[in-house]
Amino acid sequence: MEEATKKPKGFPTQNIFAFFVLVLLVGAAFVIGTLWTKVQYLEGNGTKPASVGTNNNQPSTLVKLDPITKKDHIRGAKNPKAVIIEYSDLECPFCKSYHTSLKQALEEYPNDVAWVYRHFPIASLHPKAAKESEAVECANKLAGNDGFWALTDKIFEVTPSNNDLDLNILPDLANQVGLNVSDFQKCLDSGEMAENVEEGIQSGARAQVRGTPASFVMNMKSGKFQEVQGGAVPYTTLKQIIEKVLAQ
Repeated sequence: MEEATKKPKGFPTQNIFAFFVLVLLVGAAFVIGTLWTKVQYLEGNGTKPASVGTNNNQPSTLVKLDPITKKDHIRGAKNPKAVIIEYSDLECPFCKSYHTSLKQALEEYPNDVAWVYRHFPIASLHPKAAKESEAVECANKLAGNDGFWALTDKIFEVTPSNNDLDLNILPDLANQVGLNVSDFQKCLDSGEMAENVEEGIQSGARAQVRGTPASFVMNMKSGKFQEVQGGAVPYTTLKQIIEKVLAQ
């Protein structure tokens, strides 16, 4: 009976303390390991910008490049093998220089390459650019695709870029490319083309556009496309990409 009523011996105090320290260390190691794994995942996958065609010319699933439709502004080959889809800002100095390179591409590949222009005015940098985009949309309304490209070329020709074009000269530029000034001014003042410009901006957002010019070269047969990395690249670089896409 005496044995039955004896209190069992407990762990020494220092052993209990060591046990709890061990538990805390194991828990901390687990948490740190989990966080490290998450960080590695984000650095390796989750936070990288979309990459198009850098390895096998297959676009990232993050990039949603809208299909070409009759609403797009297209110039170049009638039955192109490749199309350059560009998102541009009329007050962007890099877009101005790249505009010349894209013209050169059409001259060198008159039967193989076409060019699609989509609006992506960056309001935070060039507040005037959106109104200029509306202006070329008005030109399209009044004179079709030819009118659109004529006024787009003219604006890029005369603008100092970086939001320095005087918007008051837009009617004069419209007159220089053969548009009816009164009708042009009425269209521009109405703001009716703002929706068209916004459609381009939303299209650019789906394509993960972060700056201008942003362009993609697409093989019309396979549907594969490659992003032109670096924005306003030299024509020699653009030519290499065109050749690569044509060969797909």
